[in-house]
Amino acid sequence: MPKRILPIPDVLDALNPFKVKKKRIMNYNPATGIASRKPAEFVKMTVFDYASDHCEEVTADNVQEVFSYLETPSTSWINIDGIRKEEVHAICTRYGVHYLVEDDILNVGQRAKMDEIGEQLFCVLPMVYFNTESCSIEQEQVSVVLGKNFVISFQEDPKRDVFNPVREKLRMNGSRIRGAGADYLCYALLDVIVDSYFIVLDKLGERIELMEDVVQRQPTTRALARINLLRRELLLFRRAVAPVRELVNGFLKSDSDLLDERNTKYYKDVYDHIIHCNELTENYRDMVQNLQELYHTQLNLKMNEVMKVLAVVTTLMAPLTVIAGIYGMNFENMPELRSPNGYFITIGVMVIMLVIMILIFKKRGWF
Repeated sequence: MPKRILPIPDVLDALNPFKVKKKRIMNYNPATGIASRKPAEFVKMTVFDYASDHCEEVTADNVQEVFSYLETPSTSWINIDGIRKEEVHAICTRYGVHYLVEDDILNVGQRAKMDEIGEQLFCVLPMVYFNTESCSIEQEQVSVVLGKNFVISFQEDPKRDVFNPVREKLRMNGSRIRGAGADYLCYALLDVIVDSYFIVLDKLGERIELMEDVVQRQPTTRALARINLLRRELLLFRRAVAPVRELVNGFLKSDSDLLDERNTKYYKDVYDHIIHCNELTENYRDMVQNLQELYHTQLNLKMNEVMKVLAVVTTLMAPLTVIAGIYGMNFENMPELRSPNGYFITIGVMVIMLVIMILIFKKRGWF
């Protein structure tokens, strides 16, 4: 009979008994590759044109409305929610953004980095969220272009971001951000993104503490699967966030005229935050590894308890088995077999031996 070969999906299901949906940890996008992003269904363009004495907030219906703010002497923040090649190409062409930067904006899976091209500074970094329903980490790519008197930010998902604190500060009269330049606005955007990483870390920390209690009470295979999921999410978070440290360091080392030396201390503050974030990530990764070790320790303790009970029961039954075996032999010349009360005497002796052994074991603390 020929050997039956399982189809590939069945083989994968057999290797994945917990039915865990795995995600790709690494994305490969060549620097000169073709843009591999699915166009957004709709694009939302908002503009904040501000100075110390005024702030204009506009929602643009088309790209042409954004172009007029290039000539204003005040600082402009143009935020694009939803990435489509037509809008990105038009904005980059009008604002003199290099075509290599345009390619980085359109390509997905970019590693966090900072580049200085021409008279503009460009950075790309992840904006991270924690999905409480699936207990998984989600991220979107954010691109920021810093130019003279303007900042352009590109986001993938128009339904969510972490920039609301920056918008609220821009709407406030007399706020520090209204009196500063475009480089301070760039700092403010980086700062709220990095601060959002700590929110995700807090959620992961809560899951880790919860899993520690679960493993101590009930070390099951389901608990092990959840530990592995936590480890995978931490790995994804670490791969996404770790390069942000180099990004912020690039701003600190840059000699660009776009960066005011008075704002260097603010970028140093972001640098300190991202270092702290990376250290917390490493600590949580160690905690998850300790959870795996705790799971195996609890499993061994549980197995030892089972083996201990079996050993005690076997030891208690051994003398009784010997007595029953002796009197179960088919010999004719056994005096006890002729006794009318031999059965009851034998049972009584066996019970007394059992009780004595239980008392001895209990006194020694064996169970």
